[in-house]
Amino acid sequence: MKPREMGPGIYSVGAADWERRLFDSLIPLPEGTSYNAYLVTGSEATVLFDTVDPRKTHVLLENLAGVERLDYVVLHHAEQDHSGSLGAIVDRFPGARLICSPKAAEILGTHLRIATESFTTVEDGEEISLGNKTMRFLHTPWVHWPETMCTYLVEDKVLVTCDLFGSHLATSDLFVREAEVIPAAKRYFAEIMMPFRPAVKRNLDKLAPLPVDLIAPSHGPAYADPSVIVAAYRDWVEGPPKNLAVIPYVTMHGSTLAMVERLTAGLIDKGIKAEPFDLSVVDLGGLATNLVDVATIVVGTPTVMLQPHPVVMSAINLVGVLRPNVKFLSVMVSYGWSSKAVETIASMTAGLKAEIIEPVVVKGLPGPDELALVDALADAIAAKHAEAGLL
Repeated sequence: MKPREMGPGIYSVGAADWERRLFDSLIPLPEGTSYNAYLVTGSEATVLFDTVDPRKTHVLLENLAGVERLDYVVLHHAEQDHSGSLGAIVDRFPGARLICSPKAAEILGTHLRIATESFTTVEDGEEISLGNKTMRFLHTPWVHWPETMCTYLVEDKVLVTCDLFGSHLATSDLFVREAEVIPAAKRYFAEIMMPFRPAVKRNLDKLAPLPVDLIAPSHGPAYADPSVIVAAYRDWVEGPPKNLAVIPYVTMHGSTLAMVERLTAGLIDKGIKAEPFDLSVVDLGGLATNLVDVATIVVGTPTVMLQPHPVVMSAINLVGVLRPNVKFLSVMVSYGWSSKAVETIASMTAGLKAEIIEPVVVKGLPGPDELALVDALADAIAAKHAEAGLL
């Protein structure tokens, strides 16, 4: 895509990555992603906000082909999807000053092997004039790395937010169409921002007084109506859990599946939204998205050599890393001859600080008595949701 004007003297010069399907060799990208870079031309100076992932360096250079001079390059974040083309930009514009936070200079130097003295660091609230435009730098640590910052273009009321408010979404739309972007933005929040909820809240509060007409994130389309994504973030960060039970599970011989199906039906009958996730085939990004709102997690697993199924253990580890605001937790275990799955899962989820509801442990295929225990678990979950005001 060629440079596209977003406002007077403000251009999108980044790159869409339509084909990419995995980020950090971990995060599924069902709709691709974009690496947003912004060119701003003031009356006295020109600045490039961020670069792009190295695989798209050629696109960024093509988009800057008509630019004769860069005075500044602002690096909001050290990860390579933001900074990975910096070497090529320095070669093309050797006179540009490289601007970043003090912490970013250290990390950029390590990651890119560029001497830290090559960077000019800016303090929180510091300003640099481009003539008729002013850049104000705002440190936003732990959204989602310790060195991240935003830039506020004062006269234009434009906030360049780095990963904050982003979405992994390759699209030809320069600006957000709400129905399209909110699910992608929620998935992005779940996978990247959810573990840092307290820091995100602090930085939302810090940015709230600014009059903002446009939010320009590092991934996905920009927000010409910032209230849409700000309100969504407030709900994801501060809102209470919803009337939702998530049931991640694996089944080997049908025993666990029988319990999952029984529990799912029982919860739905009691007015609880239930989302089972077959971990052997599910996109973990979908699971993560549901964890933003979850009140109850029930893990379903067969036993493999006394332990939870390895795929279940991987998913539980992911839940522990993402740290959802879950209130209640339980387990349904099937086994052949013996099991320590409940103890293992309890140990792995101790950091969630969720209230434990009595697990269901079944030897072999569940019969009427065992399924009655599953029904009792559904009753217990419904009672807890009612007590919490979720039903």
